[in-house]
Parts: sequence; structure tokens; C-alpha cells
Amino acid sequence: MAKVEYNAVGRRKKAIARVRLVAGDGKIMINKRDLDNYFGLETLKMTVRQPLELTKAGGDMDILVNVVGGGLTGQAGAIRHAISRALIKANPDLRDGLKKAGFLTRDPRMKERKKYGLKAARRAPQFSKR
Repeated sequence: MAKVEYNAVGRRKKAIARVRLVAGDGKIMINKRDLDNYFGLETLKMTVRQPLELTKAGGDMDILVNVVGGGLTGQAGAIRHAISRALIKANPDLRDGLKKAGFLTRDPRMKERKKYGLKAARRAPQFSKR
């Protein structure tokens, strides 16, 4: 019997998350650590769980995540994006709800580049009359 597994990739800012949905009992492991152990803030944990709560899925599947790059908020957004994509591969009927919630849209906002003559992207040097 073949082992059923669904893979997906999600991105946000500089973070890239690779997700595998495998048969199990609903655990979420991020970089071989438990979700509660990896993310300290409750809002980040909630962000990761949003697609599962919306679709009422994932209770019979383990979610194995490998995430690199970016900060914790970007990583949480990338994981949410990847879980949503993997859930659609597992059950295409879930697409409408996830699309309406905006979980399938890749967030295009990125850090703006620093420009020459400025101290940051838009921050100009301090002005002095004399």
C-alpha cells in the first residue's frame, strides 16, 4: 500500500516553508520542533492554525514543516500559505473557502531597497541650516 503524502511550498517576504501532510494524529512539527515550542507568541500560532480551523481539516494528518529565512512573522505567513496549498492537493473542494479567506494569495509585500544618498529606503540624512 502506498503512503499518502501531500507536499507544498509557501513563501512570505524572505521566508520559504516546505510542508508535508502525512497520516497521523494532528501534530504540527516545525523544523523538528513542536509548534508551541517554535513560536512563542500566540498570534503566530494562530496564524499557522488558521487554514486548519477554517476547513476543519488536519485532525487525522500530521503536518511536517521545514522553514528557512526571514523572521518569525514571515515564517508563520509562509507556513500558512504552504498548509493551505497542501490542503487543496489533499481535497480540492476546500479551495473556495481558502481562496475567499485569502490564504492562497502570495503576499507580494517585500522590503524596499536602500537608495543612494539616503540612510535607508526613504530616510534622508538629518538636515542642518548651518
